[in-house]
Amino acid sequence: MKAVRVIPHPDGGRIEIQDIARPKVGPGQVLVRVRASGLNRGEITQAAEKRSGDPLTVGVEFAGEVAEVGSAVTGWREGDRVMGHGRESQAQYVLADPLAIMAVPSTVSWSEAATFPNAFVTAHDAVITNGQLRPGESILVNGASGGVAWAALQIASLWQANPVMAMSRSAEKLARLAEFGVDVGIDSSRESQVEKVMSATGKRGVDVVIDLVGAPVFEANMQSMAVGGRYVNIARLGGRTAQIDLEQLWLKRLKLIGVTFRTRSEQERLQCIQACARDMLPFLKDDRIRWAIDRSFALDDIHTAHAYMMQAQHFGKIVLTID
Repeated sequence: MKAVRVIPHPDGGRIEIQDIARPKVGPGQVLVRVRASGLNRGEITQAAEKRSGDPLTVGVEFAGEVAEVGSAVTGWREGDRVMGHGRESQAQYVLADPLAIMAVPSTVSWSEAATFPNAFVTAHDAVITNGQLRPGESILVNGASGGVAWAALQIASLWQANPVMAMSRSAEKLARLAEFGVDVGIDSSRESQVEKVMSATGKRGVDVVIDLVGAPVFEANMQSMAVGGRYVNIARLGGRTAQIDLEQLWLKRLKLIGVTFRTRSEQERLQCIQACARDMLPFLKDDRIRWAIDRSFALDDIHTAHAYMMQAQHFGKIVLTID
């Protein structure tokens, strides 16, 4: 089968399309024929960091049909339409834990389904599990045009947050975010984040911040927060080192939280997937999820897809289609 592989190299890992053996199903596993896989920036950066070890198949999310079910698996059958969060998914076949896959309604395309698992599981863990967002509370998402941000904004809107605020340097992208539940857009290239947040919240400040930018927005985020606010950092695309005003942390009784799957156990990862499925699949079945697919690429065009992603001009998700 074809697979996207990272080949270790002293100067940084290199991406290749290789033919490898189709994986064999264990008793407690499900084999999925992959039809589409979401592309994520972390896959590119981690590949570049791989300087030694064995080659690896990349990818963390997929959608397709169940091709084979292990002897100890119940609840899934061959032919079931599924999407999942799991490793080595940018290939024609992927092995998955039964708890890591979710049913795909017939109304949802393969490309749409492939954008759900990583973005929504990550966003749900940040917004609901760690951010502890409650209906009526306010939320701000920095760097709001990528896949995880798009999912976080939808989750907040479906959770009846008020207001839902998004920040971006692109006025065009902010305008498009209105259809995903954004009440207040903040153009960081020409507006003061703190002033806009305080105006939108009656000078109270924001209850939950979901930060994908890091250092450049850290100080403004702290100043924008309400007493008892929760600051959740997912990514550091703008820089990872920031200076903290402990007086604000102390006076506002803030919680600073970092979230990642890199240091989670397999059990913790599966718990995150199941929590997202419990809360978000009803909205998916009711057709209340809005999709944002910027562009699709064939598997063989993986280098073009990576180059496009690194331009950071996309809105929503980039998808690989797999024949």
